[in-house]
Amino acid sequence: MTRVYVPCDAAALALGADRIAAALTAQRAEVVRTGSRGMFWLEPMIEVETSAGRIAYGPVTPADLPGLLASGLLAGGMHRLRLGPPEDIAFLAGQTRFTFARCGVVDPGSLADYRAHGGLRGLARAIEIGPAATIAEVTASGLRGRGGAGFPTGSKWKTVADASGPRKCIVANADEGDSGTFADRMLMEGDPFALIEGMAIAGVAVGASKGYVYTRSEYPHAIAAFDTALAAARAGGALGPDMLGSGIGFDIEQRVGAGAYICGEETALLESLEGKRGQVRAKPPLPAIKGLFGQPTVVNNVITLASVPFIMAEGARAYHDVGYGRSRGTMPIQLAGNIRHGGLFEAGFGLTLGEIVNDLGGGTATGRPVRAVQVGGPLGAYFPPALFDTVFDYEAFAARDGLIGHGGVVVFDDTVDLAHQARFAMEFCAAESCGKCTPCRIGSVRGMEVIDRILSGRDVEANLDLLRDLSETMKFGSLCALGGFIPYPVMSALTHFPEDFRRLARAAE
Repeated sequence: MTRVYVPCDAAALALGADRIAAALTAQRAEVVRTGSRGMFWLEPMIEVETSAGRIAYGPVTPADLPGLLASGLLAGGMHRLRLGPPEDIAFLAGQTRFTFARCGVVDPGSLADYRAHGGLRGLARAIEIGPAATIAEVTASGLRGRGGAGFPTGSKWKTVADASGPRKCIVANADEGDSGTFADRMLMEGDPFALIEGMAIAGVAVGASKGYVYTRSEYPHAIAAFDTALAAARAGGALGPDMLGSGIGFDIEQRVGAGAYICGEETALLESLEGKRGQVRAKPPLPAIKGLFGQPTVVNNVITLASVPFIMAEGARAYHDVGYGRSRGTMPIQLAGNIRHGGLFEAGFGLTLGEIVNDLGGGTATGRPVRAVQVGGPLGAYFPPALFDTVFDYEAFAARDGLIGHGGVVVFDDTVDLAHQARFAMEFCAAESCGKCTPCRIGSVRGMEVIDRILSGRDVEANLDLLRDLSETMKFGSLCALGGFIPYPVMSALTHFPEDFRRLARAAE
């Protein structure tokens, strides 16, 4: 029986992957559901197992199947949708896949498949070398938090390991709410054991016996896939009271959020995990000292934790040798918005923004000129093409008043109105603020009012000055990054696209 791999990633499901899988099953093919390879313009992309390896076809619709089958699909036959070996597709061939190496390759619910593709080697090594050496290895790799802050992972783990408390916890932040981001979802749907293994390694390193994954409610397929993987990991001895026969106990529980963007902030997430309203906590104390239920807690992003198995299996040097400056290893760059080739591209830091948008993404989907790119979600700055020489690196973006965030890259063509985008940033902040601090709670509302006055042509210059002052107050006076970073999109729009503010004002006169 011919084996055919059909993605069960949410992007592929939205484009009819389930119907394709059902039709292939009716043709007596052995259908294996996998994650996505991350080339969304080719989804659903199916792969047929042949004696020469997998052969990919895409994008496939249910209406294409009769013609594909007649052309010898199940033997890798020629067809206009035939893409050849997936590894030879230029978008995939140009990547450095450490964290996403198994996505689109393995059955995400099979622990045996995960093991067959190198899984659990990192956990076995962590158990063998012990907590201190494990932390030293992660530190030497140069891994920094992939959730946006870029804090050194090894330093955070060492703080928790050195802290005193009756118990310690590992928390994975899977509340992926930034615009243009989907790496957490892709990994949890396509390779959930990587997150499980990374959390287990963190547990070994800091002496924690329990882990929690806080997943956004808008990800039903990721939630289901992760629950399936948790059950398989327990049944296979990769979780539980005796991990891999080591005598070390560690287990994981998944919790589902209720849709609040602010719960992506680590302390608001901890409040929600404790059953409270998702509000930001004042720091200090840091969660590493007093976190979940008052105990020392590692809070890491999904991609941060899922990067650890590679580091432990292949060694810190293999990871550290890739990257740029202080940004070591790889980053899953997520291409979205008005872009021809949307998807996930994992590569070492060091590409320029222009290479990412034009070379990898192929420019805009509309064919119109690129006018602005927002990197880092709704809190990220808008960069014009004049800044396309900016290197994709934490420090390089910070030097130009931008941020990488979770790696989302959203592209806009020349029809975008940046003044309205600035207003949207303030509106978003007002809607999503937890309400605890005045600069964020009140400043965002005042920001909308000021921009409305500018757009209506009232005292434009005076209100532009007021908007700058308000942004400074929010940037330095807010309790967390929501209010503190909202000035980035506002001020970048004003700095790089001032004509949008004054043009609208003149039109109103």
